[in-house]
Amino acid sequence: MLVEGHGLPISIEVAGANRHDITLIEATLRNIVVNRPEPREEEPQNLCLDKGYDSTGVRELLEELGYIGHIKARNEEAAELRVIPGYRARRWKVERTHSWLNRFRRILIRWEKKVENYFGMLHLVCAFITYRCSGLLG
Repeated sequence: MLVEGHGLPISIEVAGANRHDITLIEATLRNIVVNRPEPREEEPQNLCLDKGYDSTGVRELLEELGYIGHIKARNEEAAELRVIPGYRARRWKVERTHSWLNRFRRILIRWEKKVENYFGMLHLVCAFITYRCSGLLG
């Protein structure tokens, strides 16, 4: 599972492919490496999730961590797309970041036997993506 901010990866959690994302959300949110400002009323911190995260446990966790959870089903977003001109789903940044990660063949298929090696490779790829998005490459 990956959490991103402004289009860049800020937290990663590694687990088997047969694990549902809802079981990883707490570890992922607690492993954010970027110092998060304290949530304030005038600057709330939002977290956009899809219907797979729609449970009372996730909503309680988001409230405990100071996030405003936006959990919509895909059919709700499709309806808003028809009604509101120019509407875009909020999750597109996360899906785009996943696409960027999938371009690195080394992590697309996990060849490493030790999770530490794979985790290190994920960190390297995320650092490369962040560096590339910073505009320092030209």
